[in-house]
Amino acid sequence: MVVSNSSVLIALSAIKQLHLLQKMFNRVMVPDAVWQEVVVEGEGEPGALVVKEASWIETRKIKNTLLSHALQESLDQGEAEAIVLSIEQQLDTILLDEKPARERAAYFGLRPLGTLGVLIWATREQYIPELKPVLDQLVKEGDFRLSSTLYNKALTEVGE
Repeated sequence: MVVSNSSVLIALSAIKQLHLLQKMFNRVMVPDAVWQEVVVEGEGEPGALVVKEASWIETRKIKNTLLSHALQESLDQGEAEAIVLSIEQQLDTILLDEKPARERAAYFGLRPLGTLGVLIWATREQYIPELKPVLDQLVKEGDFRLSSTLYNKALTEVGE
């Protein structure tokens, strides 16, 4: 099981690869703020309907609202709640893409994994035959920001 922020859900949905999270983790939890952002406010956008209909994605309320509010000094509400929920559930890995959120999660002893990490794993496990076309689709259709250095590093990681 893992907790996810909205960015990973939206990015993978945009390229029709959200199912990879179920293969990798079996179940995904999202805090209320992420559900609100992806499903409610994001109605009609990539990820909204598929996340809403995915029975393996469950919503959870956080308990430590004080920590969440403190984290919101530098992170958005979804990122803050995702970190708090991961801590409360005593999970090791958290799905986050943005660098400040990843750094904050690591500070709390969490291991952040982003969209790119999920795709590298899926390629190694042969759920994706080739990474390059998926990365190209992610950048083009998912409007995903990816530096050429990171793009090339990901391809090297899977031997492409």
